[in-house]
Amino acid sequence: MSQNLSDTQSLLEKAIDRHPLLMAPDTSITAAIAAMSESDTSYILIVEKTQLLGIFTERDALKLIANKTNLAELALSQVMTTNLMTINLVETHNIYSVLASLESCKINYLPIINEQGQVIGAIAPDSLRPIVQEICDRAAAAEEFLRLNAELEHLVQKRTEQLIANNQELQQVLTNLQTAKQELINSEKMATLGKLIAGVAHEINTPLAAIRSSVQNISEFLKEKLEELPTFFRTLSPENQQYFFALLQKSTQETDTLSSKEKRQFKKALQRQLESEKIPEADSLASTLADIGVYHEIEQFLPLLKSLDSSQILETAYRLSTLQKSTRTIATATERAAKIVFALKTYGRYDNSAQKVLANIIDGIETVLTLYHYQIKQGVELVRNYAPNLPSILCYPDELHQVWTNLLHNALQAMDYRGTLTIEVKQQGQNLLVKIADTGKGISPEILPRIFEPFFTTKMPGEGSGLGLDIVNKIIDKHYGTIEVESQVGETTFTIFLPLNQNQE
Repeated sequence: MSQNLSDTQSLLEKAIDRHPLLMAPDTSITAAIAAMSESDTSYILIVEKTQLLGIFTERDALKLIANKTNLAELALSQVMTTNLMTINLVETHNIYSVLASLESCKINYLPIINEQGQVIGAIAPDSLRPIVQEICDRAAAAEEFLRLNAELEHLVQKRTEQLIANNQELQQVLTNLQTAKQELINSEKMATLGKLIAGVAHEINTPLAAIRSSVQNISEFLKEKLEELPTFFRTLSPENQQYFFALLQKSTQETDTLSSKEKRQFKKALQRQLESEKIPEADSLASTLADIGVYHEIEQFLPLLKSLDSSQILETAYRLSTLQKSTRTIATATERAAKIVFALKTYGRYDNSAQKVLANIIDGIETVLTLYHYQIKQGVELVRNYAPNLPSILCYPDELHQVWTNLLHNALQAMDYRGTLTIEVKQQGQNLLVKIADTGKGISPEILPRIFEPFFTTKMPGEGSGLGLDIVNKIIDKHYGTIEVESQVGETTFTIFLPLNQNQE
């Protein structure tokens, strides 16, 4: 087991009994045994003028008693073990070499002396037992990490296989669309179909790029840091292990729904709190904690933040949390790519065999907002007005995801990714009401009646297929809901009503 010098020396220090029971060689055996009992110790070091002469142990006393020796007539000098093996603490720093010496020499007690030959302590079974347990615990932690790492590699491989499968299906869709375009070369829909192909090609690039980027992040991490992690975990004390895994747990719980402004506010609050605790480099630590997902309740981590190795522990926790986020991004982007195929299939044919399930509408909206996180944070203020304790509804969640995707995508494009995006979800009578409002340029009165027509679009070629709002309308109708739109210069609002009771089918 590899350890650095300071860590092995620290373990050795913990194993030393700094207050051994010392007695002169002329001390009677009866007095020595009484002193051992009173001090609750299993050994006595016999010294004369600070020089070590021998050792008398609990085992020696038991042998004398078993042999019915007259203890009153004996002194320690007559029964002590001499010619002891000792170690000089100045010359010895490695706990593992000490353990090896104890094992090879078949001894239980090892006196510690200084350069002058004076006794300064001893390693005994009682002081050594917790150190051996700590070493075993560290080995177990390292083994658990290797197991978790193997699971992570398996997950990466599985997600990569899903990417390849989805990419092949997407390529087949594009090939089929291209074939249809050639067959309809003389048709009025040729130009529109060309826009459809271009639009689909544009839309699939986003999840594919996200997957490629996430896989690259994971690959770079495994290449750069994998070999260092076992040593890092072995050098962690049990207390720091608890802090480390608590940080990763915080990262796992993070939903990443905070706006950039909210994150900056939390970071500043964290920095002020760290500065009040006199913790150096408070600004850098606050940034790392915020990136991990620790925005508040940092009191439990204050002992870690005040320790000398806090920077390495936080940096490693941050890198692993980024790894976790990359796997979630792969999962989300893979689902997104599959939904694009689903949307195209939905337009041509609906699968009525699918069963509705109970789902939380806000969860679906937040899933789509995660996909657009990068575009939103560049210059869009996101306002969420979610009523509390909203009921789940029977629905087709994947299809509703497509609704939120199309409406949010249109809203962001209408604002040119600069403005305010407001999302409101509440119960109104027997319906769930969802409002998505943007501060874009608005929809002209002449165009407004046509926006739900299939293939109708005002966007430039390659920017849209003209199917988005038509698909939205069909999905809402499939849920026995309605969709309304109001628009003027500087504000457009889409309002969706979804009935809570959908037993009409």
